Amino acid sequence: MAIFKRSATTPKGFDWAGLCWLFLFFWYFSGITQLLIQVTGTSGFAGFRQAFVMSGIWLAPMLLFPAKTRVMAAVIGVVLWACSMASLGYFFIYQQEFSQSVIFIMFESNVSEAGEYMTQYFAWWMVLGFLAHTAMAIFLWSRLRPVYMPRPRAWVVSFLLLFTIIGYPLIKQLARHDELRAGLESFETRIEPAVPWQMLVAYRRYGEQLSSMQGMLDSSSKITPLSNLKDQQANLPATMVLVIGESTNRQRMSLYGYPRETTPNLDQLKDQLQVFDNVITPRPYTIEALQQVLTFANEENPDLYLKTPSIVSVMKQAGYKTYWITNQQTMTKRNTMLTTFSEQTDEQVYLNNNRNQNAAQYDGDVLEPFSKVLADAAPRKFIVIHLLGTHMSYQYRYPPAFDKFTDRQGVPAGVSDAQVPIYNTYDNAVLYNDFVVSSLIKDFAKTDPNGFLLYLSDHGEDVYDGPNHDVLGRNEAKPTAPMYTVPFLVYASQKWRQTHNWDFASIKSRPFSSSSLIHTWAQLAGLSFDELDGTKSLVSFDFKERPRLIGDPYQEKGLTDFSLMRGNTPPALIAPKVVQQ
Repeated sequence: MAIFKRSATTPKGFDWAGLCWLFLFFWYFSGITQLLIQVTGTSGFAGFRQAFVMSGIWLAPMLLFPAKTRVMAAVIGVVLWACSMASLGYFFIYQQEFSQSVIFIMFESNVSEAGEYMTQYFAWWMVLGFLAHTAMAIFLWSRLRPVYMPRPRAWVVSFLLLFTIIGYPLIKQLARHDELRAGLESFETRIEPAVPWQMLVAYRRYGEQLSSMQGMLDSSSKITPLSNLKDQQANLPATMVLVIGESTNRQRMSLYGYPRETTPNLDQLKDQLQVFDNVITPRPYTIEALQQVLTFANEENPDLYLKTPSIVSVMKQAGYKTYWITNQQTMTKRNTMLTTFSEQTDEQVYLNNNRNQNAAQYDGDVLEPFSKVLADAAPRKFIVIHLLGTHMSYQYRYPPAFDKFTDRQGVPAGVSDAQVPIYNTYDNAVLYNDFVVSSLIKDFAKTDPNGFLLYLSDHGEDVYDGPNHDVLGRNEAKPTAPMYTVPFLVYASQKWRQTHNWDFASIKSRPFSSSSLIHTWAQLAGLSFDELDGTKSLVSFDFKERPRLIGDPYQEKGLTDFSLMRGNTPPALIAPKVVQQ
């Protein structure tokens, strides 16, 4: 052993090469997937960076017990290898990063469904990929050797490694948050890109979100059904489709007069569409907006989503088989409410299981399952399609073929050169969104079912659109019109138009908030019930204009009349009327 010590330590001192081989071995299991993510442009650099840093913790036991280096590395390596095989395999199939959403989908699938997935997605080259991955791991292990240093120094270096990689970041995250739980969750996000923490964090979060979702589902199952529901289409075949977009500001759509041709397909379909041009969303965030859009809740009664039926429940009560196709993230803390809505349907298709939102996931993936659902033998169908739309980061929302806007042509003069690339990527995202939405309409039209398709976005987005061109994204505390102005259009099949009055040209500019969508939807679908308020329906003869409130209803003086915040006029604040939980 003494001879091995001297050969492992160079005359000049420390064996840096040996340490590098150790680090490379442990990094490899997380790094291979993260490297593929970088090469394919699937996501940003943060995951790669964090996986690189987290791999350093395994050096500590190697430095403390150098004589057992190869044995410990083999044991740890087998665990890391098993986790990396799952992560790598998932990337091979879906080009997505492993997350708690994946575990949710796995546990939601039965053996038959799992077999179908394997048959559909398995390819021979994957076996070669797994074999190459394993062979490289074995090769790296064969290059490992003990790295010696004086015992006291080994303890100091190991402590510094663990403190730098785990201790300091944990303390920092705890200090940044008022609650211990929030700090720990933020730290989990930091370590999640590396194996085996990827699996452990994903499973813990899956369990937590599943429990939260189950509680919401149990509560929703106890909600009293609508009173005296009647359906003009009762016993008739019918197909109704609700397409929910994401972060799309109608002011950036040529369909609504934007000078750049960002919606060429919808422009061509315009004569077949009912395009409403004065619709806003109540809130600029997905969950908070859809809690109102999909239920009877509104800005003055925001908690009604907990106490009244959702649009899914309404359609099920009317006798429709219900479906939910989503390209949004599935099982995340923020999206648990959305998953709860989706789980109320009879069938769900979850397409986006990425660990974070800043990853390439194209909405075109919804087209195939939508076609399959349209072909379903059920005579009465209600289909919800939730798109990722034009959500930031915009460059991940469209494939290279839609990278059309690349220069300053058509960009407002006030937008700086540094802002132009982001401005352009948003328009490219709108262009691809046009392709997806128009394709859904065309696929719907091909089958010519008795029904209609309604598309709106959950909220808008300000991408340097204001007078000063200095706002990017959404901020409810500093509202601007582009955060709230959303597209709202409806297509009806020929069969539906033959039996329904479908000319809304005279009312297309009615001031409307999507918080009242459920009343509009019910009237479009021919439903009536005691809870229906015709004065809130965009298409009703009884429609009444009222203040379109935006803002946080849980904050004192948090509500703003949208019509009073246009231009440079400071918003007028209105005291909220909140129904407490």
